[in-house]
Amino acid sequence: MSAKVPAGKKIRSNHVDIVQVAQHAGVSPATVSRVANGQSTVAKHLAKRVWKAIEELGYTPNPQARALVSGRSRVLGLLVSEITNPFFPELMQSFEDVAGEHDFEVMIGSTNYNRERAKLFIRRLVQRRVEGVAVMTFRAESHLLDELVAQDIPLVTIDVSANSARSLVLEVDYAYGIDQTIQHLALLGHRRIGFASGPLPHLTNVRRRDAFLNSVKKIGLSAQNTPIFIGDHTFEGGTLAALHFLKCKPRPTAIVCSNDMMAIGVLRVMTERGIRVPREVSVVGFDDIHLAEFTNPPLTTVCMSRQELAHAAFRGLEQLWAGSSPDSNNSIRVRTGLVIRQSTDPPLELADSLRTRSRSRKVKVRSAAI
Repeated sequence: MSAKVPAGKKIRSNHVDIVQVAQHAGVSPATVSRVANGQSTVAKHLAKRVWKAIEELGYTPNPQARALVSGRSRVLGLLVSEITNPFFPELMQSFEDVAGEHDFEVMIGSTNYNRERAKLFIRRLVQRRVEGVAVMTFRAESHLLDELVAQDIPLVTIDVSANSARSLVLEVDYAYGIDQTIQHLALLGHRRIGFASGPLPHLTNVRRRDAFLNSVKKIGLSAQNTPIFIGDHTFEGGTLAALHFLKCKPRPTAIVCSNDMMAIGVLRVMTERGIRVPREVSVVGFDDIHLAEFTNPPLTTVCMSRQELAHAAFRGLEQLWAGSSPDSNNSIRVRTGLVIRQSTDPPLELADSLRTRSRSRKVKVRSAAI
């Protein structure tokens, strides 16, 4: 038996094991295991003794050993595309927050658009016996998820189904936010609107482009007045998009970008060329990353809430654990909405025309008064 620890004194050691805790508490190791795993079959007075011994000895249960005993790892997987785009770290933080609130830890991996890297991370998820995985890559990754599907691990994906009975899709309502954008620009007087798309044929980018085309069709704009540039969701992609639209004849008075990274690239080119935003060209992004409100000028953008995505993903996993689904399509809808800041204004020719008319009216009023 180990030496008695004086009342109130705590011993901290990295080598304390379950047997020592059991000896200190005067119970069996099995009792310590049941208490540490939250099982309610232990008498209250014994459980109190065990927790006191755990505190005094500084015992930290081995999570993998706990998983073997309880059958639950309390670990979730989160797979994202990259971490250079601020959208994904913000999403990761939100998912970790909601998971932590429910006593889960999160294993995070980024594919960096590399198939082998993604496969290696997925293998690690299986080895850790994760209880569910949120695949937040905005790309078709279903061909990489076979190992998770084979292990019957619950999966939540964005836009694209994982083709598994225990999976659920987050359907992002891109159309609503983009339609708000086009209506906003139309009310300002824009009739030449360019769209900077992300890479095709990724479904997410197809849906954003199609939402743009449907929205401009509603307000009667022709294809000639709604040019589309296909690039990458990067600062560099936005730079190339801006250079493309500046060459268009006639030039668009507004540019809508498929994400905020591209929009920031567009803003940089306009600044370098001495083109004033929004006086000479309006710019709109998509995502509403934290950086968007600190650009110059602050960026008008479509908000796709990372908090809402994270909570929807966790809610979806809860539904899969419970064996239920939200509807017959096995999906959860995620909203979008326009956030208006200072990068949009009436087009220059309209603003000049309105100022000319205003001056003309003032002259007429003065003449009438005379």
